[in-house]
Amino acid sequence: MPRSADCTCLRLRKATRRVSQIYDSHLAPYDLTITQYGLLGHLRAFDGIGLGALAERLITDPTTLTRNLKPLERRGLVVLEPDPNDRRARRLHLTEAGREAFFAARAGWAEAQRKIEATLGIEDAAAFNASLDRVLDLLDG
Repeated sequence: MPRSADCTCLRLRKATRRVSQIYDSHLAPYDLTITQYGLLGHLRAFDGIGLGALAERLITDPTTLTRNLKPLERRGLVVLEPDPNDRRARRLHLTEAGREAFFAARAGWAEAQRKIEATLGIEDAAAFNASLDRVLDLLDG
């Protein structure tokens, strides 16, 4: 039987928290967290996406996604609007203020990215990302 000290999930969660702390510290001057920055980026790329579709894309549940979107909505960075084809469904849109916030914060994101690459080394950072992509593919469904 494996020991709890060998737990892959625990290691991954700890690594995620460390990496998130680095990104959050570099995005703090822009009043965003890495989660919020990522949401703005996704909405920039997938304007008009539904809540369920975005939750699927982010591998999260709609309740968590809604909770993470609330501060961005309050700040006027994103809006939820009724779907013109189905009034029961809602679509997410990045506002002009959201677009500006995203582009302004790119500098902080880039600094964090450089810090991670400098700490891990360019080759190890690339290998780490490739390994994560492979794990995501293997564990899909």
